[in-house]
Amino acid sequence: MAMHVPKSYFQNMMKDGTKHLTGMHEAVFSNLEACTELYKTIMTCYGPKGLNKMVINHLSKLFVTNDAATIIKELEVQHPAAKMIVLASQQQESECGDGTNFVMILAGALLQKAIDLLECGLSPSEVIKGYEMASDKCLEILETLCCHTVKDVKCAESVVPIIRTSVASKQDGYEDFLADLISDACIKIMPTQRTFNVDHVRTCKILGSGVLSSTCLQGMVFKRNVESDITCVRDAKVAVFSCPFDIGTTETKGTVLINTADELKNFSVDEERLVEGQVKSLAEAGITVVVSGGKVGDMMMHFANKFNIMVVRLMSKWDLRRLCKSINATALPNLTVPSAEETGDCSVVQLEEVGDTTVVVFRQDREESAMSTIIIRGSTDNIMDDIERAIDDGVNSVKVLTRDQRCLPGAAATEIELAKQLMSYGEQTPGMEQYAIKKFAEAFEVFPKILAENTGLKGNEVLAKMYNAHQDNVSGINTGINLEADQVEVMDVVERQVYDLFLTKHWGIKYAVNAATTVLVVDQIIMAKQAGGPKPRKGQADPDDE
Repeated sequence: MAMHVPKSYFQNMMKDGTKHLTGMHEAVFSNLEACTELYKTIMTCYGPKGLNKMVINHLSKLFVTNDAATIIKELEVQHPAAKMIVLASQQQESECGDGTNFVMILAGALLQKAIDLLECGLSPSEVIKGYEMASDKCLEILETLCCHTVKDVKCAESVVPIIRTSVASKQDGYEDFLADLISDACIKIMPTQRTFNVDHVRTCKILGSGVLSSTCLQGMVFKRNVESDITCVRDAKVAVFSCPFDIGTTETKGTVLINTADELKNFSVDEERLVEGQVKSLAEAGITVVVSGGKVGDMMMHFANKFNIMVVRLMSKWDLRRLCKSINATALPNLTVPSAEETGDCSVVQLEEVGDTTVVVFRQDREESAMSTIIIRGSTDNIMDDIERAIDDGVNSVKVLTRDQRCLPGAAATEIELAKQLMSYGEQTPGMEQYAIKKFAEAFEVFPKILAENTGLKGNEVLAKMYNAHQDNVSGINTGINLEADQVEVMDVVERQVYDLFLTKHWGIKYAVNAATTVLVVDQIIMAKQAGGPKPRKGQADPDDE
């Protein structure tokens, strides 16, 4: 007879299939180890010499990138504790648009150090208290480390070094070229009163040539052909319609009774006269370009060609809205003649060929434009996708710069200085929290170590050299690691103009500590049995994933 194994009281209380993990080893350490594994996966992507990951998502789409935000998004992490770190990095992405890797590495390093503290006998509450004290002190120290302030965000020379540092971590080797391109695109559309909108810098990926053939222009670019015979209009007056550029049909069916041959001849004449009248009224109002959000009728096209009106068809309502913003027009729901306020102005609308791709260009020649477009060239789709992600980070850096112009020393100089000052703060703190504060300081040593190891240098040697340089409290603060040297070297980051944004670091530290303390405060994991229901069919894409 088989021996009966009684259930625990907790499992008797819950439904069948409920998982219940409790205690230090089952719950706390399993959470910390899951987060540490995620951190180890991501840390090789950090810095300009970071390695790429090849990720194939659930739709079999291939991603080759070292952008932490993209990797995490496509990995679909399921572990509940690791998900907390992922959520912190996503919040950093939405707040600053960059620094996701920094958040994940710092949170992972803090949790890895927490394992040592817990094994030494400290309780999770003591570790959390120490980390929170260290975090508050860290943000205080961060205010004193600012080494540069951008005086004018509309000056390309001031903005380029900031963008270069951000782009270099994604596209090492192309950072100078891309930084000039991004600063040009951002400064052209930078408003005087309103906040800077990232969405106003568009990208258009066209296969062929190389990355160095990428260009920037004021206005919009669409990978489409024109519908009409006219392919170029200068000083265009643009009418934008969100409806089809075609004659309307009645809602109900009708029967037409034709008795004579003349009636048959005249049947379509009235329709033609009506269509001609509509197009002629647009031409008389000075309209030279019509943009339609639906299909274009053959008869409308015939009369548009007759009156020398260019017709462009855009199927995306988002493209229509952005074009309206770019040319200062209003999208009309019906085929009516637009008023002067509803009509858009564009310097040049023309059909161009970039490589073997036909594009319609709406170019603005005035000094300040509402939209700018960066045309990305590349030999493969993966390269262009990665360039697009680097451009997105660069544009977000400009956005953060418009909010706070302060900069911190880059190349891990800030992290080493924080580690040094936090270590001395830990030694002065009484109680068990001092051990957590010292481990918090050690977590910052991970950054120069990772940068060095990803470059092929010895991590411990780099740490020793940087600590030695940072003993000088005046000039040593701005000493960072020189990743371009063949041997272990340090450099003055202010001279080399390697800066990190203050806000990106500030929010990164906040989110990382919040995520780490949230994971540490958990002592039980209770997982209900997953709900049943039909499984999604294989091979069918979710429309929301596009």
